[in-house]
Order: sequence, then C-alpha cells, then structure tokens
Amino acid sequence: MEQKNIAVGLDIGTTKIVAMIGAKNDYGKVEILGIGKSKSLGVHRGVVNNITQTIQSIQQAVQEAETSSGLKIEDVVVGIAGQHIRSLQHSDYITRHNSDEVIDEDDIDRLCNQVHKLVMLPGEEIIHVLPQDFKVDGQAEIKEPIGMYGGRLEANFHVVVGQVASIKNIGRCVKSSGLELSGITLEPLASANAVLSQEEKEAGVALIDIGGGTTDLAIFKDGIIRHTAVIPFGGNVITEDIKEGCSIIEKQAELLKIKFGSAWPGENKDNEIVSIPGLRGREPKEITLKNLSKIIHARVVEIVEQVYLEIKNYGHEDQKKKLIAGIVLTGGGAQLQHLKQLVEYITGMDTRIGYPNEHLAGDSDSETTSPLYATAVGLVMNSIESKKRAKILSEQEKIEEKQNRILASEKIENEAEISEEIEEPKVQKQGKRFFDKWAEKFKDFLDNAE
Repeated sequence: MEQKNIAVGLDIGTTKIVAMIGAKNDYGKVEILGIGKSKSLGVHRGVVNNITQTIQSIQQAVQEAETSSGLKIEDVVVGIAGQHIRSLQHSDYITRHNSDEVIDEDDIDRLCNQVHKLVMLPGEEIIHVLPQDFKVDGQAEIKEPIGMYGGRLEANFHVVVGQVASIKNIGRCVKSSGLELSGITLEPLASANAVLSQEEKEAGVALIDIGGGTTDLAIFKDGIIRHTAVIPFGGNVITEDIKEGCSIIEKQAELLKIKFGSAWPGENKDNEIVSIPGLRGREPKEITLKNLSKIIHARVVEIVEQVYLEIKNYGHEDQKKKLIAGIVLTGGGAQLQHLKQLVEYITGMDTRIGYPNEHLAGDSDSETTSPLYATAVGLVMNSIESKKRAKILSEQEKIEEKQNRILASEKIENEAEISEEIEEPKVQKQGKRFFDKWAEKFKDFLDNAE
C-alpha cells in the first residue's frame, strides 16, 4: 500500500482516543488497515483539560495503529466536539463579474470564504461553513448551481462555531505528538458520514451519537445538513450515577453498566441480584438489577429528552420538516440494552442502531464495525475525501501550469517571428540606401568623365 494513499482519523474522545488508518480499495469502499486505542486521560466532556496527558494518550494510540498496520502516520484529521460548539443559520451572496460565464467551483469557494469572514463573538472561530441551498438571480431551491448562468449567487449556510482556545489546544496536542493536523471535522458530521445512507439523509433523519462525555446530534433533510448540537452529557454521567447510587468505585460501576445495564427497568425481575467484591477485606455488595436499571433509566431519559428538545427546535413537528427516517443511534452509549425501545417510546420516532459498515470493505472485522468506532471511521472517510480533492486541485494546477508554459513559449516564439519580420525590411532599406548612394556616385563619376 502506498504511504501517500492512506488516510488517518484521530478521534479524541472523553473515554478513549482512537487512531484509525484506512484507504479506499478498488471497489470504492474503505479498508481499515490499522487501529490503535488508548484510554483518554486529559479530556473532559469533549474538551482538552490536560495537554500532557492528552499528548501521551494520542502517542499511545498512534503507536498501536502504526504497529498493527506497519505504516507510518504523518498527518491526521481530528474530530472536535464539546459543549462550546454551537451552530447558526446565515445567508450571503456574491455578485459575479461576468454573468456570461457559467458558475464554477471558484464562485462557490468565494461565497464560502466570504462567510468565513463573519464577525464572531470574542474567542470564537468558524469550524465549518456548510451550504444548504442556493439561489441564482432570485431562482430559489437550487442544490447544485455549478454550470448555470447568473449574475447574483446567493446561499443559505449552516455555520458551525467553536471556541478558539479549544481548537488551538487540540492542534497543540496533535503537533506535540509529532503529527501534522490536516483538518478538523465536527464529530457528529463524521459519524453521520459513516453510519447514514443517502436515502436516510434525503428522507430526513436525526443522528444521535452517544459518547462518553457528550451526546452529539446531526439532523439531515433533503440530503442537506440542517441542524447540529452538542449536549454535554454522555455515558460517563450514567456511570457516575451508578457509582453514587450503589456506593461502589467507578471501575465497578462501568463494568456493571456494560454487562448488566438496561435502559428499561421493566425487563428485570426483583430477585435478580449481582454481587460485587468489597474493597480490601470488606463484605461483597449485593445490587438488584432492577435498581441498577432504574438508575440508568432516569439518566438516559434526561439525555434523550434534551436531544428530542433539539429535534423539536429544528422544527420536526412541521409537516415540511418531518424526519421520515426517524432516529439513528451510534457511539459507545448506543450499545446499552433496550435503549432503542426507550428512544422510540419517548420520541415516537422510528429508531435503529447505526453501525459504520455502510462504507467499509466486506472483510472488516466485527470490532471495527461497532458503533463505538463510528466517529473514527467517519474521520478516515473525511481524510480520504479531502486528500482526493487536494490531488484533483494539484493536478488541475499542474495542467494550468503546463498550459501557461506552452502559452508563454508560443508567445516568445511569436514575438521572435514578429521581430524578425520587423528586422527584414530594415535590412532591405539599408541595402536600398547603399545601392542608391552607389548609383549616385557612379552617375557623378560619369558626369565628371564627360
């Protein structure tokens, strides 16, 4: 595998850091070549709060991925989340200099760059500018304006904004780990790329990515991103509740949640009990599974209701904005038992668990296709896409450079030919003048001779 064709996604989460190496195979699917995972120590609710520990965790994950793939990681695309992320709607337009030429990529880039210059609140920075639909000379609802004629190009944008300090801290951690940062992507967008099909995006779907520290939401309708939000609660809050409610240590609470946890208390009988070893010679603790699922249920309901509030804010109850494909759950928290049924019960919307196997090669192992790795797979896909775009751009630049060189050499040749044409008459003139002088002298000589 050529080193330059590989793409790397780095998912800096609250509970784990994942480095994933992938490449596109001959069938256009993503093949995962290596994966490295480490416990995330310096991240809280999606935000870096200890640079040194985060760097160590990144290096550990990257080293593991390099060892498992036999490849060297140089640059990565990183996912960003956290409670500082917010999104807003914005409209902007440009007036084109020449309306007789068709609209091309450059015009759209110019319009997006103009939005990037928007004045944000102090300490905030624009992460993504996502065009939703375009208007050309007042003609609305255009999805793809390239190739059309028009003087005024207008668009509605979904703008994702984050805190400058948090973005810089992530950049610093990546660079200090000896890596190049080739791009930053909003985590719900990366997860959406990995687990959603184009049909779902067209019909209208809400993707809920339940991570350790945050729950990310991305809403699509008519194939376009319509709303994003980051809710500062995730699986860790559930673990914390179990720890407090059952008076046990965090490690035991996490294991209890994974092995016996359920979001639906009605499933457990009263006599189902799990025994937990006591600390340092103390008596073991006995916990009923019904109590455990009641604790989990209370917190999960809170998280789901907050997400549903965001879905309502988008306008899901409006007939035109209805999300026909319902909800897709992904992320590590989506593996909680009976979560799908609880979400359906609270929201009344169709729900499925999203696995990132939509775009992966068929021989991918079951670990990679777990909802746990949805964001990492999405980041790898994002990296592949951006490298492909960069390659096309550099090829276009090379072609343009070649054309310019040819034009320049032709110009020089033409100039040389023109100058030769100009020079020739001069020589003839000089020759003529010389002949005239000689004739006059000859005439004088003859006259004198007479």
